[in-house]
Amino acid sequence: MKNLFRNILIATLVLSFGTCFAASPEKKAQRAANDWLALIDGKNYAESYDEAATFFKAMVDKNDWIKTLRNLRSMLGEATSRKLLSAKRANKMAGAPDGEYVILTYKTKFDKKADAREVIVPMLDKDGKWRISGYHIQ
Repeated sequence: MKNLFRNILIATLVLSFGTCFAASPEKKAQRAANDWLALIDGKNYAESYDEAATFFKAMVDKNDWIKTLRNLRSMLGEATSRKLLSAKRANKMAGAPDGEYVILTYKTKFDKKADAREVIVPMLDKDGKWRISGYHIQ
């Protein structure tokens, strides 16, 4: 009986400990955004499209996306620094289906634009992964 009680206690502690360190939706969304931005920074525009949310791909043509990013990045230059300014959760976005979203705003410095804001909107996609549903530079 002592061993059973001890094993239940250990299992409970292990599960509780693991839950304490589970990543929040904001952290998961930020990880997805950082991975996606690395693709763009590396000029892997086609792959950034492939890794985007289903909703994004339904709204944007792949060739148009690649062309737009090439033009945009040639005007802005390379991203030299990026700092997260805010992360806000939302369940509704204008023009998008209801779901789980995180609106991330980064202060970004490009070679040819010193003070930009990148707004990236990861969403929890149909496959349960956080993927990018929107991207805008201000």
